[in-house]
Amino acid sequence: MSELANPHRTRTVTWQDPLLTAKRGMTMSGLEFLQAMVRGELPPPPIMALLGFTILDLADVEPGRVVFTAEPAEYHYNPIGMVHGGLACTLCDSAMGCAIHSTLPAGVGYTTLEVKVNFLRPLTQATGVIRCEGKVIQVGRTVGAAEARITDARGKLYAHATTTCLILAPTNTASE
Repeated sequence: MSELANPHRTRTVTWQDPLLTAKRGMTMSGLEFLQAMVRGELPPPPIMALLGFTILDLADVEPGRVVFTAEPAEYHYNPIGMVHGGLACTLCDSAMGCAIHSTLPAGVGYTTLEVKVNFLRPLTQATGVIRCEGKVIQVGRTVGAAEARITDARGKLYAHATTTCLILAPTNTASE
């Protein structure tokens, strides 16, 4: 029992109102919206602060391609001593969705319809910084498809994924 008597750890997460950011984002193309976040003109969404991932550079956002980075940490662990698969799944879902978003005009949104993730090896805090690159496969009028890969600094593959997203019709914000 004494092994389990380790001191508690804490982590504080702060964020800004995501609905204000989303409302402003509807006035920009998906690419402009993502670039504004990277430049710090718009705050990142709460999920990025919660899980500790980011887009490092404007070069990581281009039409049809978005790259996130994260460093697996103890707070990502599951009860069996490795990073929970939810981190990889969320990174892939985010990178793929944002890759699709980067191709959409102002006022058009998207939502994930399905995600398929293949986990190839475990992530731990010893893995170091990981990179998740999302790339568009196809974006149509109503559906978009994308793929993602999670690699470490040496290029070793940890997971790969695919998604299908529903493209949401432009919204009329004038009456809101």
